[in-house]
Amino acid sequence: MTNARPALASRTSTRVAPGPAADVPAHEGRPAAHRDRATTRTWLLVAIGLAVLVLALLVAVLVGPAALTPAEVWSSVRHHMLGGEATLSTLRDAIVWEGRLPRALTAAAVGAGLAVCGVVMQALTRNPLADPYLLGLSSGASLGAVSVLLLGLTVLLPVAAFAGAGLALVASLALAGTLGALTPTRTVLAGLAVSQLAAAATSLVIFWSAEGDSYREVLTWLMGSVAGAGWSSVAIAGVALLVLGVPLAAAGNVLDAMTFGDHAASALGVPVERVRWGLLGAVALLTGALVSVSGSIGFVGLVLPHAVRAIVGSRHRAVLPVSAVAGAIVLVLADTLARTAFEPRELPVGVVTAALGAPAFAWLLHRTRRSLT
Repeated sequence: MTNARPALASRTSTRVAPGPAADVPAHEGRPAAHRDRATTRTWLLVAIGLAVLVLALLVAVLVGPAALTPAEVWSSVRHHMLGGEATLSTLRDAIVWEGRLPRALTAAAVGAGLAVCGVVMQALTRNPLADPYLLGLSSGASLGAVSVLLLGLTVLLPVAAFAGAGLALVASLALAGTLGALTPTRTVLAGLAVSQLAAAATSLVIFWSAEGDSYREVLTWLMGSVAGAGWSSVAIAGVALLVLGVPLAAAGNVLDAMTFGDHAASALGVPVERVRWGLLGAVALLTGALVSVSGSIGFVGLVLPHAVRAIVGSRHRAVLPVSAVAGAIVLVLADTLARTAFEPRELPVGVVTAALGAPAFAWLLHRTRRSLT
C-alpha cells in the first residue's frame, strides 16, 4: 500500500482539466512543446487552406458557360491592376473582371466571415446549435432588404439590410436585459422571439406587396445569393472582414477563458460583460455587412465550426482561423456549383449550402453522439 500511494499521486498530478487549463500540465517542458506543436499544426492547416482557396478561386473564375484559360484570367487582372493592353476581347474581359472574379471574392469573404461568426456565437452562448443568425440578425436584415426591394430602392439594399440586422440585435439584447442578467440562455430565447417577429413581418410585407419580377428578386435574396456581386460587394464584405473578422478570429484566448463560464473567466482576469457585449456587437456588425451583399446563407456558420473542431480540437485559437479559411473555400465551391450545375439555370447558393450542410451536420451529430449525451 505504501508503494501504491506515490504511484497514484504521480498519475494524479499529471492530469489536467480540459480546455484552457490544459495548457498548464505538471511538467514544465511539456506544455511549451505541446503549444508549439499545436500552433505549428494550426498555421500549417491555414497555409494549406489558403493554397486550396487560391485554387478554388481560380476554378470559380475559369468554369462556366464561357470557358476561360488561366492566361486569359491573368491578362484581365494584369490589365486592370497593372495597366497595359488586354489580350482578350472586351466581352471575355468583362466576364472575368465584372462577373466571375468579384463574385468569387465576395463568396470567399462571406464564407470566412460567417464561419468566424458561427464559432464566436457558439462559444458566447455555449450552444452547439448557434449560428451567426441566432439573435434575429438574418430576419432583421431580411425585413430591411425586402422592404427596399419592394419599394424599388435596390441601391439602398446593403444599407437597409445592415440597419435591419443592427436593430434586431438591439431588440434581442434589450429583451434579454428586461428578463434579468444577460445570460446565454436568455439571450438565445430573446433572439428567437425577435427572429420570429421579424420573419413574420417580412412574410407580411411580401404577401402584401410582392408581384411579378419583384417576387423572384426577393425570393432569390432570401435564399442567399452572390449572383449580383460586384466590386462594391467585394469592398463591403472585404472591409468588414478585415475590420471586424480579423479581431474576432484573434479572440481565441478570450473565448477559451469563457468556455467554463463567467466566474472562471473573471478569475482569469477577463472583463466578461464588456467582452461579451463587444463580441456580440462585432458579430452583429459583421453579419449585417455580409448579409447585406449575399442574403441569408445558411449552414456555413453552423456546420463548419463543428467540422473544424473534429479536426483541430476545441481550442478556439485554432478553430477560428481554420474555420475562416474553410468557410471561404466551401462557399466559393458551393457558389461555383450553384452557378454551373444546372446551366443555363442558376441556383441560389443558399440552396446548395443547405443541401450539402444538412446531411453533413447529421453525420457530425452521429459521429459525436457520445459527447452530446
